Amino acid sequence: MNSVVTQSEFRGAGVTLAADRWDPPTADAGGSGADRKGLVLLLHGGGQTRHSWRNTGRSLAADGWSAIALDARGHGDSEWAPDGDYGIDALVADLTLIIGELGEKPVLVGASMGGMTSLIGQGENPELARGLVLVDIAPKVETAGTAEIMDFMRSGLDGFGSLDDAAAAIAAYTPNRVRKPNPQGLRKNLRLRDGRWYWHWDPAFLRQGDEPTRQADSIVRYERARDAAAAISVPTMLVRGKQSNVVSEEGAQELLELIPAATLIDVAGAGHMVAGDDNDVFSGGLKEFLDEDVAASRH
Repeated sequence: MNSVVTQSEFRGAGVTLAADRWDPPTADAGGSGADRKGLVLLLHGGGQTRHSWRNTGRSLAADGWSAIALDARGHGDSEWAPDGDYGIDALVADLTLIIGELGEKPVLVGASMGGMTSLIGQGENPELARGLVLVDIAPKVETAGTAEIMDFMRSGLDGFGSLDDAAAAIAAYTPNRVRKPNPQGLRKNLRLRDGRWYWHWDPAFLRQGDEPTRQADSIVRYERARDAAAAISVPTMLVRGKQSNVVSEEGAQELLELIPAATLIDVAGAGHMVAGDDNDVFSGGLKEFLDEDVAASRH
């Protein structure tokens, strides 16, 4: 039997957020059912959309979990922030409101931006979730790696002449990933305007002030993320791409020192985009963590 897939919307802090939901085949329309293991909330990275979690959502539903993948504010089909606010406080506020609407504690699975949102949200509100999975994100990030991400995002601001051009740009940015022969799947992440294809996120997301401001913000966020990590008490796992240029071995080790009970999976051959680089390994490790660590800790 196939999983039950529905589209929904949530109200964040002044914005409406789009979502996809996968429920186990045995669940009813509300996602309930005696065999249902719980709910997983999937949060993507900057410049991505909820569609990056499609395979993960299906896999989790087949394993008995409900899964919701959200488009962050300013991304995908979610509303753009009218005031251009894409800071961590706004993202955490969205997350908190969404979980309040869900009516149950989810397991948070966040990649990059979504992971930092989850880490700070859970660390500053211990009752938010029942488990935490950080996908290639930690308090300490490598500035060269994050700068490369921002450069890639800026490089597409003028759009692409075709889907093939967009696919070529992605292939150049992720050389370790097998390129898909058909670029039509990119239609979910791009929009056609005046004959050119543009990434479907708000360009204001990249406006973060001048260089001194960005450096000061990164220092404050690092200290805040460290404090949040030290307060984490729910089952936690860090999934790191072995070839990541964002989370170093040192950064991963620091997280494990801050959260001594956390587990670490290093995905060989994967970079920062772990779930996309090796989805089978990622999904397998995620399901094992959910079934053995999170479900076992439920009271």
